[in-house]
This record gives sequence, C-alpha cells and structure tokens, in this order.
Amino acid sequence: MTNDTLGEQVLQIPLSDRWRIYHRLQELKIKSSCLPDGSLRVQVNNLLEAILIRSTVMQFLASRHELVEWLERCWKFSGER
Repeated sequence: MTNDTLGEQVLQIPLSDRWRIYHRLQELKIKSSCLPDGSLRVQVNNLLEAILIRSTVMQFLASRHELVEWLERCWKFSGER
C-alpha cells in the first residue's frame, strides 16, 4: 500500500494478477477499481478490510514458502493467547 493510513490506497499489482485480485475483493465487498496504469485502487475503511486485502494479495502473489511461514506465525500467535 502506498501509505500507512486507512482510506483509498493504490496497490502496484502485476497485470497478470490484477483482475483475479480485483474480482476476489469484489466478492469480499471491498470497494476497488482497476486503473489504466495497471495499478489497483482499493478503499480501506477499517482494520478488517486491511487484513482481508493483505490476505487476498498474498494468496495470489506470495510464494508457497511465504504462505507456510505466514500460517505458522498465525498458529504461533493464536497459541500464545
């Protein structure tokens, strides 16, 4: 994301993945649009939406290794409660 605040954000997404990510965000009811320059504009209204956006982008762009590490960190965090 371009900055650390909530609101409208512009994501630089590879063109090959942009539409798949856009459609998934639409399914999640997250306001987004594809720009002619290949970027993806999203409206982040709250922390839950920010997490859903990050998770969606990771699903399409992260390597298997990165996804496994993320899942292990989540499991470790949930076990610390």
